[in-house]
Amino acid sequence: MSFSGKKSGHMSSAPRIAPAQILAVASGKGGVGKTWLSTTLAASFAKAGKRTLLIDGDFGCANVDVQLGIAPDTDLAAVMAGWVELDDAVTPVNGGAGTQGGFDVLPGRSGSGVLAELPKDDAARLAAGLTTLAMQYDMVLVDLAAGIDANVMRLARAADRALVVANDEPTSMTDAYAFIKVLRGYAPSVTPWIAVNMADTRVAGRRTYEALARASQTFLGFRPPLAGIVLRDSKVREAIRTQKTLLSIYPNAQAAIDAEQIAEAILRGGADSIAEAS
Repeated sequence: MSFSGKKSGHMSSAPRIAPAQILAVASGKGGVGKTWLSTTLAASFAKAGKRTLLIDGDFGCANVDVQLGIAPDTDLAAVMAGWVELDDAVTPVNGGAGTQGGFDVLPGRSGSGVLAELPKDDAARLAAGLTTLAMQYDMVLVDLAAGIDANVMRLARAADRALVVANDEPTSMTDAYAFIKVLRGYAPSVTPWIAVNMADTRVAGRRTYEALARASQTFLGFRPPLAGIVLRDSKVREAIRTQKTLLSIYPNAQAAIDAEQIAEAILRGGADSIAEAS
């Protein structure tokens, strides 16, 4: 299995001087809109002029390609099987990275035992390969599987920051806190941020964030910053159903505006976002 080789035609032929910022998008449990937020953030970074790569790191239950309506020729499972190089598994979306609003995707494969049961050493090598691939981009997002299993944490450790997505359900908040706790022990150099999704109001979203922040401060000794709050929006379901990014079909939808504000906060690197704005 090799992670070096030819560069895909839509990618830069020369590496960047510095690697991209790597953002792992995580959640303690499924069903909180993590993958939707990952694809929308990728579109937001691309709109901001950043060469962006979105990696489907949900081993075994990948669905980034489904949400985006793309049919990749190859994927991470083929890479891990040694059939193709990592670079050649990259698929362009809306023209690919470097085009207006376009970005690249490194797809996984739903139900693949090759990825779902990836051995420790191969997972570590994949994480290292992704770090090398980041030299081609300004921003790299890794849509992690929900939960805290070992391979999830190995990929998270390769990131600069982790965006932990949660909503107001008690199980979501409990599991989000569990992810933050494990991440702090496993990869203390990776800064966790919190994004509250599907909030009924900004006040309710802030309440969800404060509950997680207080628990982290009390038991872990630090307060994770708030990246932003995404209000509940019926346009999100429509975008997922049509397999398009929300920004491409409903750029003025509230959830699209909220996601763009999160992207802006991440690019600024500030401690607390503009989640209470507008």
